Amino acid sequence: FMCWNVNGIRAWTKKGCFEWFLAQSPDFFCIQETKAHPDQLTQDVLAPQGYTSYYDHSKTKKGYSGVAIYAKEKPLKVEDEIMLDGQKLADPEGRFIALHYKDFVLVNCYFPNGGGEPHRLEYKLNFYEAFLKYIKKLKKSGKNIVFCGDLNVAHKEIDIARPKENSDRVGFLPIERAWVDKAETAGFIDTFRYLYPEKRDTYSWWDMKSAARDRNVGWRIDYFFVNEELKKNIVKAEIRGDIYGSDHCPVELVMSL
Repeated sequence: FMCWNVNGIRAWTKKGCFEWFLAQSPDFFCIQETKAHPDQLTQDVLAPQGYTSYYDHSKTKKGYSGVAIYAKEKPLKVEDEIMLDGQKLADPEGRFIALHYKDFVLVNCYFPNGGGEPHRLEYKLNFYEAFLKYIKKLKKSGKNIVFCGDLNVAHKEIDIARPKENSDRVGFLPIERAWVDKAETAGFIDTFRYLYPEKRDTYSWWDMKSAARDRNVGWRIDYFFVNEELKKNIVKAEIRGDIYGSDHCPVELVMSL
């Protein structure tokens, strides 16, 4: 599994990154922040050989948000809305896709940033809660779950280069970090931290305006989680800080399923 916030798929493809993805040949490639409606993309991007793509885009404004999954195997079912008790959670910003397979469900999500106007933080926290209810319900039904994406939060001090300076900044607020605690308490495992509990200076996002990547002043905000029953299947988890093309870098998970 591979996951990457591409910060605009059209600009990202022009940098040769789509060819890089195809050369890696993952079974699943999950992207966030496509900033594009599928109609704005070429056929070679929408339907590369060997893959079927599944897109969700923003319905509120163009060039904003959006997620996609490229899969070698076609799923039994596709969801692009979070379903709770038979009701759809309105997601006009195109932040969610779930692919259902026989043995597991793959969920790709681009969580709201929460910055700017105060209501955006409230929107983010509500989204967090709805998402957690959704995956808990899946888990209770006996499904194995792999969920990934840009969570827009650094969980622990080890996950951010300057924790003290950012303690009151959206993306590292106690209330946001507490949600990750809740997800772990509910039986979901941060795969990278499971394999590397003490690994430092490993980030997935850097501020481009301050050239923070050159100094590795970053945040780890891109994740792969699995339900606890799958931890024995984790083979490898990696953050590919050596790969450029966005203000984020790709993250990877290898599972024996």
